[in-house]
Amino acid sequence: MVDPASHATGCHAAGHYHHTGGLVLSSRPSRPSRPDSSGRLARRLTQLYGGLVLYGASSALLVRSGLGLEPWNVLHQGLAERTGLSMGVVLTVVGALVLLLWIPLRQRPGLGTVSNVLVIGAAMDATLAVVPDAHGWTLRIAVLVAGIVLNGAATGLYIAARFGPGPRDGLMTGLNRRTGLSVRLVRTAVEITVVVTGFALGGTVGVGTLLYAVSIGPLAQVFLRVFAVPAASDGSTVVAAGQPRRAILRR
Repeated sequence: MVDPASHATGCHAAGHYHHTGGLVLSSRPSRPSRPDSSGRLARRLTQLYGGLVLYGASSALLVRSGLGLEPWNVLHQGLAERTGLSMGVVLTVVGALVLLLWIPLRQRPGLGTVSNVLVIGAAMDATLAVVPDAHGWTLRIAVLVAGIVLNGAATGLYIAARFGPGPRDGLMTGLNRRTGLSVRLVRTAVEITVVVTGFALGGTVGVGTLLYAVSIGPLAQVFLRVFAVPAASDGSTVVAAGQPRRAILRR
């Protein structure tokens, strides 16, 4: 999950853009495009759910590497250790609780937001059930790198589908809008908090956590371009147009 705050990119989308974490945010919504054709909608839905499943599976690979997790999954793993629940169930419960925080922040969820809560945790648990822990440094590093790269691809697939941000991402952009603080500052503060809390609860922090932090932005930016869906209006590529105005994937 992504959140994973909100990323948007495009060739000619209206509004000004600024950067955070290697990805681009739009400060204003783009002009609405024409309704999707059935083929274009099918592609977007395939990218949405394919990206969410891949995100959960790639996060599970980071767990199996034992070399460190994404910030939010450090918290999820710590809570799983304390509660006896699976990581996927914890991820889903936390996502639902975070989504409730959207209400006072006046954030509007999309299909992707709700699907994020329901799909990623299930995909993570399914992958953890069939993929064993990696042993030996060579295999552990290979699993870690594969997990990070696939996570970047999942991010590109999901965000390019343009069905709304994940719950944790919307929390960050909602706080940005309500407090006036930059997305970068809000994101940093939130993710430091969840990492410290998760580590105190028993979550895994390691070289993988640092490698993920420095590489996921550039990787996601590359895959956003690869998986950009042509706009319905004129065939150009626009990612994350319309509402919600910003879309970032982080769990």
